[in-house]
Amino acid sequence: MSPGGTGIRGAALGVDRAERQLRAWLESCVVGLNLCPFARPLLQGPGLRIAVCTADDSEQGLQQMRASLLRELDLLQGSSADEIATTLLAYTGGLSRFDDYLDFLDQANMLLEAAGLEGVIQLASFHPDYQFAGEAPDAASHYSNRAPLPVIHLLREDMLERALAAWPEPENIPRANIARLNSMGREELAARLARLRAL
Repeated sequence: MSPGGTGIRGAALGVDRAERQLRAWLESCVVGLNLCPFARPLLQGPGLRIAVCTADDSEQGLQQMRASLLRELDLLQGSSADEIATTLLAYTGGLSRFDDYLDFLDQANMLLEAAGLEGVIQLASFHPDYQFAGEAPDAASHYSNRAPLPVIHLLREDMLERALAAWPEPENIPRANIARLNSMGREELAARLARLRAL
């Protein structure tokens, strides 16, 4: 467990509760704090898909996790952007340790490459104990990638490229996020995340 982390959960959250937590996180953090300026239209539209895998960390569970990712990759690739613009795939029964999550994320990227979808779909990572390498364990900046649950975000590369091209100075987004999170402070951010996880 990372310093100040949330620890290992017990039984997997139910699908409804997981979706409730993620939608609240999107509304209050991702959109509410403007961490991703492109997220608001997706949150309000029909193209946001939230999928939940309740498998645990056993070998059989990890196989189920990999299968869930492959299913979502296939579904996203086989759908139009109007049908599914982007997918949040939450893992509620396992991957609560950040190191385990990173190991699985490596596997997920290998599966993406093996499926021939590199450059078509991009994976973004979020976790309750997210830690950026090289930053202090108590840095507020980690909260830009902290979510109530372990999540892999499946993004369409072409949509992301269009959004970035239409946004003035997109390279400044991370810097602005860090400044905003630092101004709020780690205690407030930790309390906000804890409230989301209690929903």
